[in-house]
Amino acid sequence: SLSPPVPVDSLLNTCVLTVCCCCCRGASQGEGLGNAFLSHIAAVDGIYHVCRAFEDPDVTHVEDRVDPVADLDIIHSELRLKDIERLTGIQEGFKKLRGAVTKEVKEEQECADKVLQWLQEGNDVRLGDWSAREIEILNSWQLLTAKPVVYLVNMSRKDYIRKKNKFLPKIFEWVQAHGGDPIIPFSGAYENEHADVPEEAREEWCKEQGAPSALSKIITTGFKAIHLIYFFTAGADEVKCWQIRKGSKAPQAAGAIHTDFERGFICAEVMDYEELHELGSEQAVKAAGKYRQQGKNYTVTDGDIIYFKFNVTSTGKK
Repeated sequence: SLSPPVPVDSLLNTCVLTVCCCCCRGASQGEGLGNAFLSHIAAVDGIYHVCRAFEDPDVTHVEDRVDPVADLDIIHSELRLKDIERLTGIQEGFKKLRGAVTKEVKEEQECADKVLQWLQEGNDVRLGDWSAREIEILNSWQLLTAKPVVYLVNMSRKDYIRKKNKFLPKIFEWVQAHGGDPIIPFSGAYENEHADVPEEAREEWCKEQGAPSALSKIITTGFKAIHLIYFFTAGADEVKCWQIRKGSKAPQAAGAIHTDFERGFICAEVMDYEELHELGSEQAVKAAGKYRQQGKNYTVTDGDIIYFKFNVTSTGKK
């Protein structure tokens, strides 16, 4: 049951957020933080791109002006240049090969040529139309412009509350012309104030200010952008949250908890969170016929509550 007589300890399986400092013109050639900055991006699954959309003489800009659209052009250009450099190096490696070329290597060579041309035409890799095999190859190269992007528009506290900003229409126009990725307006100043408010008083504080915190939207949008979902496991005194790739089957979800769960998977007993919330208890879900037993081909959905049955012998046989 999820209604124990004692407080529930909720444990969240977390994503790691890596904060990278500003990318400046010439970063691909080592300017500013240069290669260190770009190597940080290479290690992540997705990118939150923070656009400055406020004017403040006390907060300097590396270009000595506030123009978020120009910043977007510079950063995406630098990322493409770094990807071009990476692919050029891959092509050079192919040229050094001796002897017969395998089918797999030939496919990689053709993919490198195709993607390089796409980049040189001023396009980001994630916006291309690639085959399943090309996507498999691209994933192994970890190109910077292949990563999903969420644009966070950082505006003044005043603009955020009144929902009006002079830079926002141009940012929206630019993003729509470059893939149409999600855009979330927020205010760093407002979020700092919100964080200082005691948790139990935040809802009322937001009502008084006339605007909600954007943090939850930022988190959930980023989570969806990198194709992750949650599922839950629960006991009498503990609820745990696990993250898996969207489209994962039940055995793979079990493996997120422990490899033995996947290896010895028998079945998954599943409840939907919304149905549990509506009906009030596990017993009520079962009485309503909403408690389901699923096999190895079941695709886990966001918010599933799952009890896994498994059996692993010492020899690894089920």
